[in-house]
Amino acid sequence: MSGKAPVLVTGGAGYIGSHAVLALSDAGWPVSVIDNLSTGFRFALPDGVPFYEGDVADQSLVSRIFAEQGMGTGTGAVMHFAGSIIVPESVSDPLKYYRNNTANSRTLLEAAVSAGVPHFLFSSTAAVYGSPAVAPVDEQAPTIPINPYGTSKLMTETMLRDVAAAHPINYCALRYFNVAGADPHGRTGQSTAGATHLIKVAVEAALGKRGAVGVFGTDYDTPDGTGVRDYIHVSDLAAAHVHALEALIDSPTESLLLNCGYGHGFSVLEVLDAVDRVTNMRITRNFEPRRPGDAAITVSDNRLIKRKLPWVPRFDDLDTIVSHAVAWERKLREFRSAS
Repeated sequence: MSGKAPVLVTGGAGYIGSHAVLALSDAGWPVSVIDNLSTGFRFALPDGVPFYEGDVADQSLVSRIFAEQGMGTGTGAVMHFAGSIIVPESVSDPLKYYRNNTANSRTLLEAAVSAGVPHFLFSSTAAVYGSPAVAPVDEQAPTIPINPYGTSKLMTETMLRDVAAAHPINYCALRYFNVAGADPHGRTGQSTAGATHLIKVAVEAALGKRGAVGVFGTDYDTPDGTGVRDYIHVSDLAAAHVHALEALIDSPTESLLLNCGYGHGFSVLEVLDAVDRVTNMRITRNFEPRRPGDAAITVSDNRLIKRKLPWVPRFDDLDTIVSHAVAWERKLREFRSAS
């Protein structure tokens, strides 16, 4: 790697973004954050990280940040996490997703190109695959999203491809599978009220914050009839971003498109059983019909990321992921009680 360039993290006060900020800071990267705090929290950021409250759609603000942080004219990188992520909401309010995830990404990308920022990392999703015909699914699989969330992210991937062909910028689009867990040191975690991530919801139920967990669909073609997902620890995901950044800097003419997952999955009921084990509680399950836009099985083929990056997952264990989520939830409950 040729050097540690300044990095702007969009949505850096949110769940995944704050873990990326920690990973960058821990590794000595100069990092700054822009976040509109719609779902993020200032307490999720380490002391001393420059913070700008605002929206990535504000091109004048983004351009000012680039200038103040020494980015542009061939140096610096953007890690773009800002966006909307709730699949059922994308079905009921698609225009919100095409604005937040597609149009705003276009504005941010234009600002980066105009300033001469040469590297762009994009928070994409396995939802671009839709309901894949095979599992695990690799990066060459057809991209046929079945909800506006997936489509909005795929449209940004397409923009990145076309912009990189026309301008001196390279990119890495990381297609996340199901992100879960929390920082093992208890510095940040999933803090958004009303979050829909299964492990977050289940932990809240186990600790008495929710009365039950909805199990949406028990008639999928899976071993126990419930949906199967590939759960990746958020700190492993953040580490993948740092490795991807290093790869972009080392190979400035190469762009990357990588799955981020562990390559195996767990069903909804298996996840709930794991939360029962870790907390020594019994979560109430409410069995409900399938939700629109949900696939039966989504599991990654992660061979490409392991070939392209020196990424070695540290937390590939369901009970470990749940344990970290439980520890953060307890800390968050104490934090909010004190405030």
